[in-house]
Amino acid sequence: MKQLLLHLFLIFTIFQSTAQVMHPSLDYYLPDDVTYDPEIPKPQEILGYVPGEWHVSHDALVGYMRTMAAASDRITIENRGTTYEGRPLLLLTITSPENHANLAQIKEEHHALTESGGANMDTETMPIVTYQGMSIHGNEPSGSNAGLLAVYYLAAAQGAKIDAMLQDVVILFDPSFNPDGLQRFSYWANTNKNQNLTTDPQDREYSEVWPGGRTNHYWFDLNRDWLPAELPESQVRIKTFHEWYPNILTDHHEMGSNSSFFFQPGIQSRTHPLTPKLNQELTAEIGKYHAAAFDKIGSFYYTEEDYDDFYYGKGSTFPDINGSVGILFEQASSRGHVQETDNGLLTFPFTIRNQFTAFLSTITAAQGMRKKMLDYQRDFYVNSRNEAGKDAYIFGSKNDPARAAHLAKLLQRHKIAVYKPSENYTTKDLSFDTESSYVVPKTQKHSRLLRGMFEKRTTFEDSLFYDISAWSFPLAFNLDFSDSAPASIAGTKIDSVALQTPLSLSRSEYAYILPWGNYYAPKALNAILNKGIRAKVALQPFSVGGIDYDYGSVMIPVQNQSLNAADLQAFLDDVAKASHLNIDPVKTGLTEGIDLGSRKFEALKPQKIALLVGDGIRSYDAGEIWHLLDTRFDISITKLDTRNFNRTDLSQYTTIIMPTSGWGGGLGESAGTKIAAWVRNGGTLIGFKNAARWIKRQGLVDFREVETENPAKEVTFEQRSDFNGAQVIGGAIFSAKLDRSHPIAYGYDNAAISLFRDTTLFIEADETSYKNPILYTEEPLAAGYISPINYEAIKGTRPFVHQSSGRGEVLIFTDNTNFRAFWYGTSKLLMNGIFFSNQM
Repeated sequence: MKQLLLHLFLIFTIFQSTAQVMHPSLDYYLPDDVTYDPEIPKPQEILGYVPGEWHVSHDALVGYMRTMAAASDRITIENRGTTYEGRPLLLLTITSPENHANLAQIKEEHHALTESGGANMDTETMPIVTYQGMSIHGNEPSGSNAGLLAVYYLAAAQGAKIDAMLQDVVILFDPSFNPDGLQRFSYWANTNKNQNLTTDPQDREYSEVWPGGRTNHYWFDLNRDWLPAELPESQVRIKTFHEWYPNILTDHHEMGSNSSFFFQPGIQSRTHPLTPKLNQELTAEIGKYHAAAFDKIGSFYYTEEDYDDFYYGKGSTFPDINGSVGILFEQASSRGHVQETDNGLLTFPFTIRNQFTAFLSTITAAQGMRKKMLDYQRDFYVNSRNEAGKDAYIFGSKNDPARAAHLAKLLQRHKIAVYKPSENYTTKDLSFDTESSYVVPKTQKHSRLLRGMFEKRTTFEDSLFYDISAWSFPLAFNLDFSDSAPASIAGTKIDSVALQTPLSLSRSEYAYILPWGNYYAPKALNAILNKGIRAKVALQPFSVGGIDYDYGSVMIPVQNQSLNAADLQAFLDDVAKASHLNIDPVKTGLTEGIDLGSRKFEALKPQKIALLVGDGIRSYDAGEIWHLLDTRFDISITKLDTRNFNRTDLSQYTTIIMPTSGWGGGLGESAGTKIAAWVRNGGTLIGFKNAARWIKRQGLVDFREVETENPAKEVTFEQRSDFNGAQVIGGAIFSAKLDRSHPIAYGYDNAAISLFRDTTLFIEADETSYKNPILYTEEPLAAGYISPINYEAIKGTRPFVHQSSGRGEVLIFTDNTNFRAFWYGTSKLLMNGIFFSNQM
């Protein structure tokens, strides 16, 4: 009898949960302690369904947001830009009509709270500002779907409670941090939904095809781009943040289906030391509001056992270094519409209700802690200014002013003041001129943020990190840098950093030289070769016309070209301007060093590049390469999906790039045979990180790895995860030395380089010294965490391997040369591999 009753109960529970998904109602979500204005359109009146019945597509989400802005005097809406796929990046401002009438003044006063005169401002009657954003990972959609309810509630709810809340709080609301990813995932979930809902986690509905909807168009994790701000979605977020300086910023995510709901604070030992202790205390106090709200609806949750606030490039941590409090929400994901989990059936409406509950409890916390939060922000900037050093940072590159300009532009996005040097400045080892250098005084508003961006930290309280442990921007951009320049050399403040605009190119009847040091030289060379113009690379330095040219300089003869001298001049002039660099005319082939007719100039060929993507390939790494080639260098590539690889004709490609792969890039034995034959017939294969092992198994390259042992002594069962996790290199920066005469190092004017590494693949140096053009130093740690055992293992190893195979070339990088699009300093290594592999 008991078994029968249990069986009937389970059937009833499944029926109830399934009915909830098939036909959810607004009553399930909305608080019942207020009334609702019948004139405000309900979501189902616009969408055709109640939220939770289907996954909202981004276009439908936008439509409802615009409808609500038109229907309510509590809401205004603005389009701040577009994604790579042309979708709008919306921001809704939600507050009382009275506040809307004075919104410019409220913003001005709130902004003034962070300025030098803010210490004397009274916060007694000032509204608090929240910035609440949804689903930065597109396949974590409960946030954006909850946004439909959030906007309806804030527009339609009536009564003294709502009026007071909207008077006290200005809500900046982003319904979708990642429009392209959300659109991609909603299509997947909806097109794989059964009429008779399937709860089996193995159903196709719960297993997206590669690359999934998590990322944006170029497969970037947008929740790692708040600090680098290299992507359009991030840049509008940063602009909004610095226009308002919200007091609380929330970031709504999803996690594994067998979890419950997480809200911060996270693991305290992993909080960045630059974050004030009070920040975490306020986070915990806000958490009490979340706990009360979840207790009321009976949802389970946890806090302080997971995640961290270390890397300042995440949405929940970026606010912490800017006088705000960031809050991470992680909801167990239904993945589709309803799924069996360890906690029973997890329905999509349930995940939406939890996100909506956290959205409202944040506003309740903001209202209840209004003055405390405003005072904290005011004091944060007072203390930040008091802590600031009196000297300045200086950085630059005479060889490559573009890299330095890009870092200066990044600082300006974060409202950090940048100046031109008033005079040349020299340290013991470095010299900075007034044309290619930038001065950043430490005494300024964002001194803590600036320190967080430039520091090279190597000691830590904890050995585990949710994300990377180092991101020092001067190292990432590979710039000459000093952190102790006198502030007095700060000359004219730069309002807007611009890349170089070269002078019009003078005509030559003999040849032109393209120096290879500039960041955009690969863009120029690609345009030249694709035009059918002959070009050669210099294997040794030379001087002509009073100018010194280094390894890798590209020479373009005037004679025997497809264009006559005048047309060639005009074309190269356009190329120079589009690439923000100088191309120099020369009148003679007689030089100091190799003459222009020397056999030390070797002919270059146009490149036809293929990038392996699809199952088995890490989409982040593939996306970074795609983005680099497509958006920065205007190089057209072919993306070869591993599913179709065996049917692909490889003969047309000069280069195949194999990003990081989990188990051979999703390629079988026949694919390995095919690639090996292609390489031996003259192709260049470039592999990154774990792809090296697969390439080695195909017999295309040979190397020896450094083996490490780490016996677990006096480690308890409870400590095993932390013990193993401490051996991971989650992301740190290491110093290496370059052989500048090797083609892989062309364009670099310094024999030292900083590399980003997130693997434990250590390759022994070759006995033949010239086969080690990049070699880690004996004291390689520049910033970040590495375990003592791995630190000993990495010393003196090589992060780059080149080996010929038949008529082709194989290049291996153990490190990520294009990390998150802000590692400007090493992307030229990949470009050298593409254009100069035949010279190696």
